[in-house]
Formats: sequence, structure tokens, C-alpha cells
Amino acid sequence: MNNGATFTADWLAEALQGRIRQDGVPQNRQIYRALREMILAGQLTADCRLPSSRALAQELAIARNTVLFAYEQLLAEGYLQTRHGSGSYVSAVLPAARRPEPKPAAPAMGGVSRRASQWLVALATRGERAPRSGHAFVPGRPDIQAFPLAVWQRLLARHWRQTNPAELDYLSAGGHSALKRALADYLKLARSVDVAAEQIVVTSGTQQSLDLLARLLADAGDRAWVEEPGYPGTVAAFQANGLRLQAMPVDGEGLNWQASPGPSPRLIYITPSHQYPTGSVMSLARRLALLEYAAETGAWIIEDDYDSEFRYGGRPLAALQGLDRNGQVAYLGTCSKMMFPGLRIGYMVLPLSLVEPARRMLARLYRETAYPQQLALADFIADGHLAMHIKRMRACYAQRQQLLRDHWQAELGDAVPLTGGDTGIHLLAPLPAACDDRAISLAVLAKDIIAPPLSEYCLSPEKQRGLVLGYAAVREEEMAPAVQHLAHCLTSFI
Repeated sequence: MNNGATFTADWLAEALQGRIRQDGVPQNRQIYRALREMILAGQLTADCRLPSSRALAQELAIARNTVLFAYEQLLAEGYLQTRHGSGSYVSAVLPAARRPEPKPAAPAMGGVSRRASQWLVALATRGERAPRSGHAFVPGRPDIQAFPLAVWQRLLARHWRQTNPAELDYLSAGGHSALKRALADYLKLARSVDVAAEQIVVTSGTQQSLDLLARLLADAGDRAWVEEPGYPGTVAAFQANGLRLQAMPVDGEGLNWQASPGPSPRLIYITPSHQYPTGSVMSLARRLALLEYAAETGAWIIEDDYDSEFRYGGRPLAALQGLDRNGQVAYLGTCSKMMFPGLRIGYMVLPLSLVEPARRMLARLYRETAYPQQLALADFIADGHLAMHIKRMRACYAQRQQLLRDHWQAELGDAVPLTGGDTGIHLLAPLPAACDDRAISLAVLAKDIIAPPLSEYCLSPEKQRGLVLGYAAVREEEMAPAVQHLAHCLTSFI
């Protein structure tokens, strides 16, 4: 219960009923003791407003005077205080002799490791920090303030008003057919994906898609290739399903598996149109060679096309899935970068043989995203709002990227280059191998700047060094001071 909150009469009555017994003790004393215990245990927190004595008595089906006695006794002892015209509140300062004992601190991971999975321990030690909105330079964060919220609210309201009660039940179609059709039309035109609506399974985002595919296409102990450096969310999803990860190097043409030969994998995860986080693009020759390799070895390719709509020089590059002639590519997309992360809608384009198993697994393990929201998204796409928003944000993000480059050059010159930028909403600042990019990242965090270290995107001991800089959500007036703080810190480390 948060400070300043209200316990309604029905909630409080339900909590009290289990504490009132027919044991000869008057009910007024039992209610008084129960409320005092709840205050001391922290269940009723400071400044929490209690319901009126009349309302609570009605819920408990007892005389109002019984509740009044308990309230007045707690008031006299300092557990409650009254505010004129407002009611009774839990005191912010409890009687000195009766203050609750502080709760013990949560056990360190060393204690948790004795009763939790090894994967949980590994995840907790990877140094992942929760993203915070409003901070430069959080990667992968679009400008939420620029989203046409009024349009979205209107579409949502319309579909919630028109909702069929059947659409509020447990559903198992793998997404609403209207959204699948809208996504198929969009992907054919914008991403050159070879897709029919029947091949689409709607999920709650890329993380759920990755988890589903890891369960669907591989067994614990199977080998999976991941890019090095690469997306940490893939590592988490694959490790959680017991896969053996092999880090594969990335160069200017994308995943370079020929440079690191080894046993063939069951899964190959790639971000070919805009490698995350280096920004490299997989060449056509390497795409064709990878498709041929997967066909020969029986491997599945998972193509994550997370932000390729934002390409600043010419049209977005075609998806690798459009080149697949053997039904071996699972294509993943998300609306988080195009629209806003809280939407929690992603999608998979699957070979037809995988659609039914994926739909059943989704229904069994997770259930589906609300259909009224999916219908609102279908209209948002079909009515042209998505295309218009992408076009507007592509121009905005290109301007912000150039602003970041200009301020970076003014502060650091050529001492620390910025790479990438043809596509997406982040840049990479590679650093010398001797630099401690984690220490730099922690140092700038004190200035409310979030610049994740490149080493946290790596699996192998010979970690690459650098900072990953998202610029899409950094306002123009915030760019210069943010770059100045970051540059000042960098110069003390390099």
C-alpha cells in the first residue's frame, strides 16, 4: 500500500474478518488489536486513510459504536490521527516504544543461489540495469512524447466500446485476424517480407517471441549461435531454455560464421538489416551463403528486424526472410520502436509448418494480448497512421543523430569515433581494449546518463569495449549538456 492511499471498507473488512473470533473477547477490543497489529506490521502504512467507522461497521455487519471504540483507542495511543473533514489516517510517527522493527534486507545473490536456478544467478550477475525514461542515452528508446496519442486513444476507445464479449475470453488464434492482415500488408510493402496473414503469430513482444521459438525449435543442450556483440535479451531467452550458446563474431558484413568454424547449430540468431549493437548490415552474398548453410545443416534462422524502418539513406533494406526458399527463417518484428514500448505487441512470421504449434504453445504458456488493443493497432496501420508516424520520426531521428555527431565532434574531435547510424536509433562509440567501459558507464550514471558498456553485450572473455548511445528520445535542448557530461567523463578514462 503506497503512502497517501485509501483502504476501502470492503478491503479492510475482509482483512479483519479473519481476525475476529468468538473467543469471549469483546469485538471492539479484537478490532482495535487487529488494526494495531496491521499498523505495526506495515500492512497499514503512514498516511493511509481508513474508511469511516460507519462504512466499516456496515461491511462487518456490526454496530458502529464497536468500530468507533477501536478508532478512538488507536487515536488516543497515537496510532491514528484525524484530519478535519477528511477522516482518520495512520500516523506518520508511531509511538516510540511501538515502532515496527525494520524488515531484514533481501538476501544477496549468494543466498539466493542455494535455492534458485543457475540461470537466475547468471542473469543477476550480468550487470543489467533497468532502463529509465527521460535519460540520455538509453538505447532502443523511441521518443514517446512524439507519439500521436490522441489518435491512438480514439482508436482504443472505439474498439473497447464495440468489443464483442467473446473477445474478452481466453483466446488461442495467435492474434486477431484483422491485425494479421494489416501486418501482412505492411510487411510486404515496407520490408519485402514474403508473408500471408496466416503465417503471422502475434506475441507480447520480441522477448516472448524468442522464448517461444527457443522452446519450439530446440531442446535443452542444443547449440545456438548468437552474435558477438549482440542483443542481451536473446542470451537471456536462450539460456533460460537451456541452450548452449556459441558467440559468433560480427564484422562490417554482419555475422561472420566462417571466421569461427565449429559444430553446426540448431538455431542461428541474427539482426541482418541493422546488427545490434554495432550497426553493420549483412551483405547480400553473406545472406545467401547463410541461407545455404542453414539448408545444408538443418538449422533454423531467427531474423530479428527490430528497428529497420528507421533508415536514413534510401529505402529500408529488404528482410532476409524474403530470400528464403526453404522455409527455414522465423522473422521477428516489434511495435516497440515504431510506436512505444508499453504497447507490448510483437509478431512472428513463421513457415506454415510452425504456425499451428506456435499458436498452441502461445495459448498454453502465455495467453494472448487483448484483442481490442490489437484491433486498434490494425486500424492504426490500415488508416495510414503508422506510416505517417514512421516518416515523421525518421526525419526527427536523423536530425537528432546529426546533432549528437556535431556536439560529439565539438567535444571530443576524433579521439573517440562514432560508428553506425545508417539505420536505427543508436550509435556506437568504440573504445580501446584497455578502457574499462563498465566503469565509464557507472561514472556517467551519476549524471543521469545511461550509456551501456559494449562489453555487456558480449559473451566471450575477450570483450569488446565501447558505449552504446541511443539518441531518439534525447530532446534537442538536452543533447549538448548530455554530450558535455559524457565527454568530460570519457576524457578522464582514455
